[in-house]
Amino acid sequence: MTTLPISVSWQADTVRILDQRLLPGREEYLDCRDVEQVFTAIKTLSVRGAPAIGIAAAYGLVVGLSAAAKVGSSEHLMKALKERRDYLASARPTAVNLVWALDRMMSVANSFEDIGAEKLIQCLIQEAETIHTEDKASCRAIGEAGYEVVKRHPRLLTHCNAGSLAVSELGTALAPMYVAHQRGIELHVFVDETRPLLQGARLTAFELGRAGINRTLITDNMAAHVMSEGKVDAVIVGADRVVANGDAANKIGTMNLAILCQHFNLPFYIACPWSTVDLSTQKGDEILIEERGSEEITQIDGHLTAEQNTPVYNPAFDVTPHALITGYITDRGLLSAKDLLDH
Repeated sequence: MTTLPISVSWQADTVRILDQRLLPGREEYLDCRDVEQVFTAIKTLSVRGAPAIGIAAAYGLVVGLSAAAKVGSSEHLMKALKERRDYLASARPTAVNLVWALDRMMSVANSFEDIGAEKLIQCLIQEAETIHTEDKASCRAIGEAGYEVVKRHPRLLTHCNAGSLAVSELGTALAPMYVAHQRGIELHVFVDETRPLLQGARLTAFELGRAGINRTLITDNMAAHVMSEGKVDAVIVGADRVVANGDAANKIGTMNLAILCQHFNLPFYIACPWSTVDLSTQKGDEILIEERGSEEITQIDGHLTAEQNTPVYNPAFDVTPHALITGYITDRGLLSAKDLLDH
């Protein structure tokens, strides 16, 4: 498979982030040397996808603190870390991996705060690197867990981008497709363009093409038509949060596909790492849904598509009820909604 650009990396006290707003036209990186730059990258979707956001936030918690740690006390460092944790957590409230990664980092900080500021920073950098490494293994496990699903259902449809650009490598929803492709399974993937920011068109079609997987780009409102023509065997999408009863928050438009799958008797799968499962939240209606700016709908690349003062409602996510979900392709295997609680 052709090597894809890396979404997030850590290089010499710098968080290097692929600016996904510019894809597929340009591949440019943001070198974030302070927490404000990381926050902005997350908020403005330069980095996106729940696992990639978590990785960026883990590094963002400590970026730029190495020099200060040499002259500051552990007490001052802990205060700064707590402020950074709350600041970064506010960037995108729906994606559970963001808070999960930050809280995991803070747990390490609380456990080792007495070892001195400089050593604590090194421990935190190591923990962020561990989170990053674990995500790579998680993506591979998701690919293996979903391989048989793709083998049985090689004509697929996906929404938004849950590929390597949304994680460390391979992806979540796309991971089983990449594994199947590597093993010689002939695939075809319909890619929803994913309004309003076109992550399907700009990112998923881009990376599937680079991988040599047959794909066809469609507008979001064509999904029912291609299903009615018998061109789709199954739908696999990612998730930003899966709660205890199995309800799943994902990019706006996901629930539409689940309802269509029920009508056309097609399987509908959520693919995600266990870090996306939030057992502390019981039902989907408890999930805080991020709302974004009106310009994402009234403009495309700065060109008006509606009058500037047109009222806009722009939720970034919707919640698919667990009753519409066939199964969850996770790094702990292929699970049902009931299995989530058992794990």
